[in-house]
Amino acid sequence: MYGTSRAEFPRRIVCLTAETAEIAFLLGAGDRIVGVPGTARRPEAALERARVGGFTTFKLEKILALEPDLVLAFSDLQRDVVRDLIGAGMAVLCTNQRSFDDVLNAMLLIGGALGCETRARELIGDMQDELRQVREYSASWPDRPRVYFEVDPTFYTAGPNSFIDDLIKRAGGANIAADAPSPFPPPRPSSSAILRSSSLRGVASQSIPSRSSADRAGPRSRR
Repeated sequence: MYGTSRAEFPRRIVCLTAETAEIAFLLGAGDRIVGVPGTARRPEAALERARVGGFTTFKLEKILALEPDLVLAFSDLQRDVVRDLIGAGMAVLCTNQRSFDDVLNAMLLIGGALGCETRARELIGDMQDELRQVREYSASWPDRPRVYFEVDPTFYTAGPNSFIDDLIKRAGGANIAADAPSPFPPPRPSSSAILRSSSLRGVASQSIPSRSSADRAGPRSRR
């Protein structure tokens, strides 16, 4: 009868970035994720999900075969696959975070779409608290360590006006790709050139294998 049907939150979700996959798991929706990109490493349960392609190189047929009722995407870098998915009748939620605050807003948006808003707000509060502690700790450093962030093993890095660049700055570091021409510049400077930088103080990567929660413990656990 008209007016008696009940809307439901998505039950089959495909994530096109490692970040959205990790967010969905943190929100408690991991059991609804049916597909992730090849870069997804965290949590370990993500390794058990079907792989649908790389960060910008997706196989449309692989995604459609999973019959998702929601696809989570990121930025103009994935605009082609987003266009194709919408053209195929899929529901797509594409966020475009360029700062740490944008990341928090994206988490709240995704949480709302998945029916996990309360959990999203809890996570946001925890992240804000941890960043506050990191900033207090780094405020005493005599200089800002230069940091290279590896988005994937091809030396795809994060440049200015990206949420990674913003987070490095907020944590007290200096992004060595801050002068790049775009937020996510084309990859492949040689690794030797990066490591020859005498002032390089840190290398961060989101493409490393998953570690235990104890290994990932943040400032809060060390208080």
